[in-house]
Amino acid sequence: MALLPPSRTPCGACPYRRDVPSGIWDETDYAKLPPYDRPTPEQPVRLFQCHLYDAEDSRGRICGGWAGCHDGNGLLALRVALIISREITPETERAIREYESPVPLFASGAEAAAHGMRELENPGPQARREIEKIQRIRTDLACEIPEGEF
Repeated sequence: MALLPPSRTPCGACPYRRDVPSGIWDETDYAKLPPYDRPTPEQPVRLFQCHLYDAEDSRGRICGGWAGCHDGNGLLALRVALIISREITPETERAIREYESPVPLFASGAEAAAHGMRELENPGPQARREIEKIQRIRTDLACEIPEGEF
């Protein structure tokens, strides 16, 4: 099953979006972002999928924030997915390379991760609402709202 291209707008909980509150995702999710900033040969070979869909969901698609933040011409995962693993079609590969986000994104995976981790221990009210939404949508994640001041 091939992954779908990014949606027109990165999802409302996308870790690459500047307007998404800090602390929504797990530390391990934020740790996945900076390695895509590396030179091409040092990058991960796996595509970055939208967090809104379970890993095996037939509606799974490429993360719009990932596609908009990183230059598709330099993404090792894109080359591997098209040529070796065939996780995407040529049309999806083109959509990723040409993707332009209509909302502001962080300039790098490292910037996005730093923002996301900032309030990880005590997410604010808006982040807690987003976590609750994600818990209802995703059945394969064990998101928990940390204890703390609300």
